Parts: sequence; structure tokens; C-alpha cells
Amino acid sequence: MINNLPFCISIVFILTTLATILIFLRAANYSKPAIGIIIAWTLIQGIIGFTGFYLITNTIPPRFALLIIPLLLLIIILFTTTSGRNFIDSLDLKMLTGLHVVRIPVELVLLWLFQNGQVPELMTFEGRNFDILSGITAPLILYFGFIKKSLSKKVILVWNIICLLLLFNIVGTAVLSAPFPFQQFAFDQPNVGVFYFPFVWLPGVIVPLVLFAHLAALRILIKTPLK
Repeated sequence: MINNLPFCISIVFILTTLATILIFLRAANYSKPAIGIIIAWTLIQGIIGFTGFYLITNTIPPRFALLIIPLLLLIIILFTTTSGRNFIDSLDLKMLTGLHVVRIPVELVLLWLFQNGQVPELMTFEGRNFDILSGITAPLILYFGFIKKSLSKKVILVWNIICLLLLFNIVGTAVLSAPFPFQQFAFDQPNVGVFYFPFVWLPGVIVPLVLFAHLAALRILIKTPLK
């Protein structure tokens, strides 16, 4: 864990991670395979992160890749296999949309990490990270799109695309701000906070679930009419 970091920041982030998982599992109708995979992965990465394994950043490929690549491969498998696509099509689009509300506390945590010298300012909404807009607008899309049903499918589709681009922006910024051999930004204050427990769950759990939620929503929206 990060020395001298106010404990409340870690608590807020842990609760945000749990909320992300619970909302996604609700969207998956508490699928037993989804429950098993997500809980096992979260616990394993939490233990690995707690040991300080990801603090070593000068290896090629970076150890950090172990947080990301397995889940990206899983997402690819889900979209390219029949059983995977059936799982995606069974997801609750309304809950997938609501999941993005967690991006508000995530951005607050990033701001607090910056204030404590763990991530660069450009990774916060005071810098070049506008991902908080996804979290702020998610309740509006949820209410007007699924409760009042006053938004067209096209609007919700475009919203998902825009929010996906915002996600790519911060992920790219975070990777290029980390002290890897290919670092491009923030040499005065690199992105090191996400190498510590519990913040390894940001790239290892929250970001993959948010990414998958967008991709799954796009597939559902394109394939079926909004009810």
C-alpha cells in the first residue's frame, strides 16, 4: 500500500471496485461463471498487487501487462465465440449503462492520488482527463433512455461511442505517463499510484469492466431495438 496515503482514499476506491463488480454481475443476471471469474481475478490481482510485484516497471514486457492482457484476450474470446456472444446478448443494457456512474468516484480518487503525489495532474479532470463526463451523464442516459424512454437508440449508441473514446484517452495517457521504458509524459510526476494495492484494481478490474460494458452495449444496440 502507499505510505502516508490517507486511508479513506483506499476505502473509497475499494468500495468503488466492489460497486463496479456488483453492478456488472447484476447486468449479467448473476451468472455463476461471471461471478467465479471476476471474484477469482479480483482476489488474485489484489494479492499480487499487495506483494509489490507491479512496482518493478523496467522489465520488457512490463509486468503491468499481466493486469491487462488476460482480460483483453477474454473480451476477444467473448466476442468471437458463439457462447460468448450469447452471454453478451443476455446482458441487461440498462445496468450496463448505469455501471458507468462509478467513473465519478474513480475520477475523484485519481484527483486525490494526484494531490498525494502518486499520479500526474494530466490524469485528472484538472488536466486532460474528461472521463468524469461519462459518469456524470450516465444517470441522465439511464433516466431519459430507459425510464422515460425519451432518447432514441441512436443517441444512446453515440453516447457509448463518445464515452468509449474518453476511456481510450485516459488509458493511453495513463500508460504513457507510467515509468515504463516507453514513457512519454509526466516525467516530473509519473503514474505510479496504480502499481499499488488496492489501486491495481483500476486497470485490472474497473477499466476492463467499463470497456466491456461499452463494447457489449454497442453490440446490443446495433443488433436489437431499444425497448
